[in-house]
Amino acid sequence: MTKKSMMYKVSGVLIAFALFISFNSFQKSGTEDIGSVASSKKTEDGWKSLFDGKTITQWHNYGKQNVGPEWKVEAGAIHLDAGTKNGEGGDLVSNDEYGNFDLKMDWKISDKGNSGILFYVHEDPAKYAETYFTGPEMQVLDNGTPTRLGQPDGKLYTHRAGDLYDLLASKEVDKPLGEWNHIEIKSLNGKLDFYMNGVHTLSTTMWDNNWKKMIAISKFKSMPDFGAFKKGKIALQNHGDDVWFKNIMIKTL
Repeated sequence: MTKKSMMYKVSGVLIAFALFISFNSFQKSGTEDIGSVASSKKTEDGWKSLFDGKTITQWHNYGKQNVGPEWKVEAGAIHLDAGTKNGEGGDLVSNDEYGNFDLKMDWKISDKGNSGILFYVHEDPAKYAETYFTGPEMQVLDNGTPTRLGQPDGKLYTHRAGDLYDLLASKEVDKPLGEWNHIEIKSLNGKLDFYMNGVHTLSTTMWDNNWKKMIAISKFKSMPDFGAFKKGKIALQNHGDDVWFKNIMIKTL
């Protein structure tokens, strides 16, 4: 065998070996990617996005067919622009109703801002002028700090960020002003659980005698159908302050 022939043979062996390694690496990589995709699909099974980061087509203003100009999409979030005052605002409500559900989203509030996330809203503006006539609320609020005044409503027990508004206080785990808070509201056969920033902050039972007693001493006592519906819409409150929402996902349980 000549020196040149030997070089060709060695080169051929090296190329074959390199192709073998590449093929096995590709197989392993391909298997991992498929597993990753399958796992991703499995974890997202049953979840529905209520906001794609671009449009608000799955929402409308309470009692209307459209979304008012105060509600805008900015940087992948729904923003209530409090500077847009034209009388066409109002709360944003989901197009669909939900019974047992698991709802997740992120929110961020402005300085001394106030808003809320309502659920089981019965949309009948002729009978119920506002979403809060029927829907319980997780409070969205600037709580302030010991050295900075927040929203005045935060001085009231059960009116602070993450509370079941005017009914039940929650553990305080809200993040500093300007940061996003991740929340979860889970309602299953009357059992209601709130989570914020990875912490289980509140638990109660809806529609039992204790629930009715809580309502009886709240600001909602004169609203006979408040907290009574077992199916309804999700609402994002327009309280006249800048607020942002994103990553809105819901799952029917």
